[in-house]
Amino acid sequence: MPRIRMSKSRRNAELGLLLFAMVLITAYAATVEATMLDAVTPDFWIPAALVSLVFLGLHVVIRFLAPYADPALVPAVALINGLGVGFLRRIDMARADAADRANYPIFAGDGGRQLAWTLLAAIMAAALLIIVRDHRIVSRYAYTLGLVGIVLVMIPAVLPSRYSEVNGAKLWILIGGFSIQPGEFAKLALVSFFAYYLVRKREVLSLASRRFLGIDFPRGRDLGPVVAVWLLSLLVLVFEKDLGTALLYFGMFVVILYVATERVSWLIIGLLLFLGGATLAYSLGASVGGPFANFYDRVQIWQDPFADPYDAGFQPVQSLLGLGTGGLFGAGPGGGQPTKVPDVEDDFIFAGLGEEIGLFGLSALLVMYLLIVERGLRAGLAVRDSFGKLLAGGLAFTLGLQVFVIVGGVSGLIPLTGQTTPFLSAGGSSLMANWLIIAMLLRISDAAGRPVTGSASAQGDGPAGPPVKLHGAPTEVIRS
Repeated sequence: MPRIRMSKSRRNAELGLLLFAMVLITAYAATVEATMLDAVTPDFWIPAALVSLVFLGLHVVIRFLAPYADPALVPAVALINGLGVGFLRRIDMARADAADRANYPIFAGDGGRQLAWTLLAAIMAAALLIIVRDHRIVSRYAYTLGLVGIVLVMIPAVLPSRYSEVNGAKLWILIGGFSIQPGEFAKLALVSFFAYYLVRKREVLSLASRRFLGIDFPRGRDLGPVVAVWLLSLLVLVFEKDLGTALLYFGMFVVILYVATERVSWLIIGLLLFLGGATLAYSLGASVGGPFANFYDRVQIWQDPFADPYDAGFQPVQSLLGLGTGGLFGAGPGGGQPTKVPDVEDDFIFAGLGEEIGLFGLSALLVMYLLIVERGLRAGLAVRDSFGKLLAGGLAFTLGLQVFVIVGGVSGLIPLTGQTTPFLSAGGSSLMANWLIIAMLLRISDAAGRPVTGSASAQGDGPAGPPVKLHGAPTEVIRS
């Protein structure tokens, strides 16, 4: 009986948080119409209601398939996702003729497409929960997933530019009116492979050869995996012309490696390798050009976007002006001019939204992302098997790093990237891939929250190998 009460309590908390998130999304939709139309139409609630039905359906699936899963994950993601759908509809209305805004179709434009993608993403998340009943099963296909991930990463690089390039970055597969970003799905596959590989090799990679400045550094012959992933990230940087994607893949490997071994030296080595590779690519772009030219141009624009504010620097300049115009409290939902920022529905949605909700609103949004990452890390700390710990930690960090990369580019902290803001930007690839990550975190948190029954399948490491200790995790791991 206590077991049933605990699972019901978690799901009821999730339902309450989810309903509160949907109320906020509905209020946002009403405020947008009141600002843009000076009136609220009778149908303003329909897009918010459709989004609510999608997430309530996912909640029902979780209630039966993952009753012990973290109750805060889905409401937090649903709030960001629903806000993205509402903001994209607001952009569509701004681009429409003033006479047509009050009767703008629900399923038209980027907002309508994002609503459809949200439904499909929720269905895929539910399907993953149905298919993967135990996250440790994924470790059986780790090498296959690693190969699939590498293939997905490299496909855009080998395709001709007309089939893969958008805004200078080769991250897409473009066929007619259809487009997909395979690298988004590669994240889940590569993190699964990295987690399995590092569980198996953690003892070797934890060995130290010498101590320098109080830090134990690994043996030279153990640097092979790091160098291999570093070279892969450099190939992405050069041939796909995108710093963000390269940083994402290399960063998630180094962090999982650090979590597995608890050696700060791996973080130092990883940071030095990446900075060295980026500096080399920049130098070659200045002297040789060719495949390095795009990265060199992006760094030049980042260093001084106002040097050419009407051409090369137009996009980052408009982004910074939008963020500056928003100030502390913003112009209010529907009160800004986000359409002046190029690609505001994709890469620069953070800047467009920031003009309307201000610094305080953006801070609250970032806190929601931080909450998602924290709950993912908590699932990794609580789960009892080594593979699950590394998988949850890697997936949570990947989401956090992607937010850093895109927000850093939009705000001028780092050069611009081709990454999308998770759950917020328009596009089906990013939305579906990130919801799959959330589904896997739900599965892992469900395993962590289940009472220990004493069976080997519930307690042991299973196919994932020996236990691994995370920082802050209990030092004792139950073995089968």
